Amino acid sequence: MKEKYMKRIPKFKNDDEEMEFWDKNDSTEFIDWKNAKIVTFQNLKPTSRSISIRLPEILLVKLKQEANKLDIPYQSLMKIIINDGLNRRSLEN
Repeated sequence: MKEKYMKRIPKFKNDDEEMEFWDKNDSTEFIDWKNAKIVTFQNLKPTSRSISIRLPEILLVKLKQEANKLDIPYQSLMKIIINDGLNRRSLEN
């Protein structure tokens, strides 16, 4: 059987450029998946993105009060509440 030659993966300037590349290209032309090994990244932090959100002032006050009771930053409490709400919605559907 003839050996398959893999194309070189180009260098990318940023994550967006890399995502666009992989959206348009088949990875099997660049990676021999038969030789791939399963790995785990123990200490990998999820990527975060900063967003802007408008909330009623009273909601923000309540959120900060609750976060203060729990001794956590209010942004962390927001993430917990959003995650819990999404998990509940997915269980309902």
